[in-house]
Amino acid sequence: MLPVGSPFLPIFLCVACNDLVASGRDRKPNALVQVAVIDPHKQHLVSHACTEIVEANKDPLFLTGVTFPSEYPASPETLVKLSVYDAKDKTQESVSKHFLLCMCVRRICSSFLGSATFSVGDLLRAKDERLTLSLRSSDGVCTAGTVVVSRLKMGEMEEVDVDQITTDIPSQKVRLGCDVFSAVSDGSVNNFFFFTLFSPSLCLSLAVFKNPVCKVYRFQTMDSKWMLVREQMEECTLSFSIPKQLLALYIQEDMSRVQDLKELGDLSPHWDNLRKEVMTRYAGIISSYQETLAEMDKINGCSFKPSCCKAQKSLEFIPINLHTQRMRVTCPKKTDAFYDIVTVGAPAAHFQGFKGGGLQRLLSRYEAEKKSTAYQCIYYSPEHTAKAQEVLNIMSLLQPLITRLVDQLLQAAHEHSSPGLRDALKHLSDKTEQFVHTLKDELVKSALLALHAAQPGYVSKNQKSTRAQSQHQEPLSLKHQDTIPHHKEYDEEEWDRLWANVAKCLNCVIAMVDKLQEEDNTKQDPVPEHQLADVITSHNPGDWREQLCPLVTRLKDCVMEVVEKAKRAMTFVLLQEAACSIPQGFLLQQRRDIVFSQALAALACGFVMRLYAGMQDKGFLRQLHLVGLVAQFESLLSTYSEEFGMLEDMEVGISDLQRVMFKITEAKSDDLSDLQPLVCGRRDHFTVEVPLPKLVFHTLPEEIKEGKLLRVFPVLFNVGINEQQTIAERFGDISLQERINQKNFETLEAYYKSLSEKVPLECLPCFQTQTDIKELLETLGQNVVAKKKKNVEILWTAGTICRRLNGIRFTSCKSAKDRTSMSVTLEQCALLRDEHQLSKDFFVRALDCMRREGCRIENVQKNIKCRKYAFNMLQLMAFPKCYRPPEGTYGKVDS
Repeated sequence: MLPVGSPFLPIFLCVACNDLVASGRDRKPNALVQVAVIDPHKQHLVSHACTEIVEANKDPLFLTGVTFPSEYPASPETLVKLSVYDAKDKTQESVSKHFLLCMCVRRICSSFLGSATFSVGDLLRAKDERLTLSLRSSDGVCTAGTVVVSRLKMGEMEEVDVDQITTDIPSQKVRLGCDVFSAVSDGSVNNFFFFTLFSPSLCLSLAVFKNPVCKVYRFQTMDSKWMLVREQMEECTLSFSIPKQLLALYIQEDMSRVQDLKELGDLSPHWDNLRKEVMTRYAGIISSYQETLAEMDKINGCSFKPSCCKAQKSLEFIPINLHTQRMRVTCPKKTDAFYDIVTVGAPAAHFQGFKGGGLQRLLSRYEAEKKSTAYQCIYYSPEHTAKAQEVLNIMSLLQPLITRLVDQLLQAAHEHSSPGLRDALKHLSDKTEQFVHTLKDELVKSALLALHAAQPGYVSKNQKSTRAQSQHQEPLSLKHQDTIPHHKEYDEEEWDRLWANVAKCLNCVIAMVDKLQEEDNTKQDPVPEHQLADVITSHNPGDWREQLCPLVTRLKDCVMEVVEKAKRAMTFVLLQEAACSIPQGFLLQQRRDIVFSQALAALACGFVMRLYAGMQDKGFLRQLHLVGLVAQFESLLSTYSEEFGMLEDMEVGISDLQRVMFKITEAKSDDLSDLQPLVCGRRDHFTVEVPLPKLVFHTLPEEIKEGKLLRVFPVLFNVGINEQQTIAERFGDISLQERINQKNFETLEAYYKSLSEKVPLECLPCFQTQTDIKELLETLGQNVVAKKKKNVEILWTAGTICRRLNGIRFTSCKSAKDRTSMSVTLEQCALLRDEHQLSKDFFVRALDCMRREGCRIENVQKNIKCRKYAFNMLQLMAFPKCYRPPEGTYGKVDS
């Protein structure tokens, strides 16, 4: 199976040298190999890869392999130049893919030993696909030693003899094997030949993932065999598409709320002024979001936001540095294994800053202050306002559904179809009963009374009795009081009668349907001949519709009347909540929108990646629709200074993901543009629809195909590891981190309990390490409560549990660039050690290779145009040792 997102079938090369001669005859060289491709058009070298340094060895075997860049894909005619150097001073070295251009900048003291050139065709035709080439020194004399280059074969695909297989694709002919799938990489292929021949994940990922960066390695196992490891990092189009969709939904929701406020009708001057102020605030948010959306629409072709733009206002809804990373492992006589992770900067409102703290603190403070300012309005608790929004949502769903079911009932009556009549009536009864149950809430009745009291000229019972007394004592004021218009006293029982009428109308419909069907059954009994003519005459298929029509019309009218009143009542509740929110509540809502947008984009990316990878795993699909997936966010933020506020933002943003459901749909076509996930809903509940092509969709379980909503259980674990966390642990406050870890441990434990009740644990993936999940949870629980500084075992154990549970893994720090890179590479090497028997002697070398030349240093380059992790020596002294990068790969830079 090809890796997710791979746009072509690449060729991987490994390199070794023999008998190298150092510039100083009395020492062994610190060898590295720089790889360049000769541009076939411009005939110049394009430097694109470099191995790690092997110290003091004249016969070095390099662990870092060579891949071909997408802009210069391999073909038999491709010319490759290998240049071997002796890096004398390793302490100043940070190898770059532009090594030759950057030597002076990076102060690498190195000397050229020799070079060799070969074509890919020569390599493929060679015995065992292996070439031994003489290294020519700068003076052309072949005395520098030899370089051995061989082709790495990863997985079963490359072992198939497909070098000459071709397939016709509209206006393209794509050759497999050593050639690139060029038609796929440029997005021109709109059919699913590749799905039927290879794997669904290859083609599906082209719609969502792009700009792959690939690195390969070979590491030795404990039994002295070689495993091949491939890292692939990609950007995700959802970085921009999800926030843009969310912004459009936010605008739509706020415009709808403004319209609802207008439809409240006449209000007393006090309430009318509050309404105008609230509408002005909404108008400001709508205008701001429209400007942001317009700015985002101007950006074309970009699919990730670099860390240097994290505080840019026009991009504040975009997640920072969102990438997927997959590690693929090929071991002798074993099935390939894949390990996925999503890396993203902590979801936070960087543009707004953190002087007052983050969302968690701001929201708590706001709720306390709102009660004290509620004198100008009726205070409703967050639970009440949430209930009001829920009632509005349910009504907006059920009212049109009831209308459609009524039409179906009349259609069945018109067709004189008893089965159709029974089926439509059953659904109509269920939905109408649900509708009535929703409206029986006390909040609706009390809100109607409050709305009535807020209208002009309202006089309460108490006011009327006081007024009567005043009339008797001061008759001169009567004339003035009589000029004040007032409503009749509000009848509190009126609302109960209204929703009860809906139930009565439904009962009348049910009774009429029963009567019609009973009469129909009677007419089907044998009839004497002398009565047959009368029966035929009286039987008219239109009778059913005519008899039902007045009743269902009355039902629709009652439902509409109830909806109008309830909608105004709930809108009035939300008006009061908004009035008590000026201006702080609106600012917090904007901040929450921003953080949620970043978090949802990351979650959608992870869900899609996990879904594509598990399409053929029946156990995973069963777990998906029966229970849902756990999404484990690992955070490395400190609980000090600005990062404290970032963590507070992130906590709320991740928690808000509980309001998200996923739904898998059948795509309109196989075009890549029709495979983009779509978001729908409102702030209190969003659904992300993930379209799949017809061939893939019809392989899914029936529950998923029928549109069952799929849950995700987000959990967050945080352990700060930098020097600021040291300050927090000694002089500050780490209670936020402790509370987050404890709370989310309980969520994870509850998820496992639910999963074990509904899904056989045999459906979960198998791992070499046989530690039971229950035992891992006990270990995690112990670590969560342990008073241990920088207890990174919490992160390791939580990550292991997530993988065992088929979950989605995320890793974050401030910008997903430096600390995240250390965590991802450590996790990958730990997986190689624990699951694939990586030799202990190779663990540190593997870790250094990935951190020096792997995808994560490329991520740094993409973000800040510099190949150095943003650490200094003092900072690293505070890091746990396993999170420290190799020498020469770090230096303080602006990030």
